[in-house]
Amino acid sequence: MKKLGVILTDRGSKYAVSGCGVTCRADIDAALKTLKRDKSYAKATHNTWGAIVGGTPLKSDDGESGAGMVILRMLEREKLTDHLIVVTRWYGGKHLGGDRFRHVQTAVSEYLGDL
Repeated sequence: MKKLGVILTDRGSKYAVSGCGVTCRADIDAALKTLKRDKSYAKATHNTWGAIVGGTPLKSDDGESGAGMVILRMLEREKLTDHLIVVTRWYGGKHLGGDRFRHVQTAVSEYLGDL
């Protein structure tokens, strides 16, 4: 699991991005388990993720409604398959409204640019 760590903050919320190659749902579950071995990621408010495995889109919003779809769309646009991207958010106490989607996009772009 490649972790880029915290890449942006806004009104107290912090965003990090991580990812790795996957070939099946079990790989995704194992990668998430590995990520959450780090206590700070385990205690995060949201660990949203998206992956396209064997042509099948998979995602989880983990309470951050719509965030998984943002990740999936970016993976589709890049034609990146068999890869998991996780965007982690630590809630800072203030609602971000639509800015949260922009922050998810920024995190995913940072990850994709680092491949």
